[in-house]
Amino acid sequence: MSLYLDIIWLLNFSFDLLLLLLTSVVLKRKVGKLRISLAALTGSSIVLMLFTPLAFIANEPIGKMFISFLMVWIAFGFKRFSYFAQGLLTFYFVTFMVGGGMIGAHYLLQSDMGFLNGVIMTNTSGFGHPVSWLFVIFGFPALWLFSKNRLVSLETKKIKYEQLVNVMITVDDNCFTIKGLIDSGNQLYDPITRSPVMILDTLKVKEHIPEQLLNQAIQEDVMKSLSEPSQTSHQWEHRVRIIPYRVVGREHQFLLGFKPDEVLIETNDEKIKVQKTIIGLNRTTLSSDDEYECIVHPKMLQGQVIENVS
Repeated sequence: MSLYLDIIWLLNFSFDLLLLLLTSVVLKRKVGKLRISLAALTGSSIVLMLFTPLAFIANEPIGKMFISFLMVWIAFGFKRFSYFAQGLLTFYFVTFMVGGGMIGAHYLLQSDMGFLNGVIMTNTSGFGHPVSWLFVIFGFPALWLFSKNRLVSLETKKIKYEQLVNVMITVDDNCFTIKGLIDSGNQLYDPITRSPVMILDTLKVKEHIPEQLLNQAIQEDVMKSLSEPSQTSHQWEHRVRIIPYRVVGREHQFLLGFKPDEVLIETNDEKIKVQKTIIGLNRTTLSSDDEYECIVHPKMLQGQVIENVS
């Protein structure tokens, strides 16, 4: 019986250690071996508590949550509440993900189940079947590796958002195509409509923009250029938008933009129709080596996919 208890404790210690390691991978936090081992030891102590007067802690949800708090605190520390909460929620996420995968795989593969009078009946023994033990011992690490690889794959896919795409802009009868860089650092929105703002290199597409709007956009003080009296108007006058933004060391900056009729983004895999966007006219060069003429807001890629490019 003591050998069986030792095995149960060792399995729990190993599982807690792997879950904490996966949490550190997701959070990209470097954790010392001693800290993560102590945290796993704290988590696995719940098995030993079942045979002590402290069994009520191991059986109650509040007690289990308290132990999980201790595990995260020991492994990652407590720099501030948001830091600790992020670690705790991520630990719960990977635990439910791997645990749910184990339960799903178990019910997919198990065959010791039948029906009696319309009720599902399962066969089990007090100490577990040897095959089920092998499933846990080998299945958990396999599922852990699968989950880790999938999370890394999702991160790689996210990084690939910073790629070059073709952007087709249509305004009235004017349609032109430019190269765009998808940049997650672009978080500029129109303050009124909350439309994402795509930054355009104005001088690279000056032949497609009305001359008066072009002259206003390239001025250092956009608000002053708009206040100056003009003898003529242009056909995009109703499309013009003023977008406030901030840069380091300077506040209350304004960007002139316009609302297009349609914007299509073509990636390597698909063509996306952007639901709504504002195109900001930037007065400086975006790419010194002319690799792209605009910076695409990442939210623009959440539009409707109208064509898969193979």
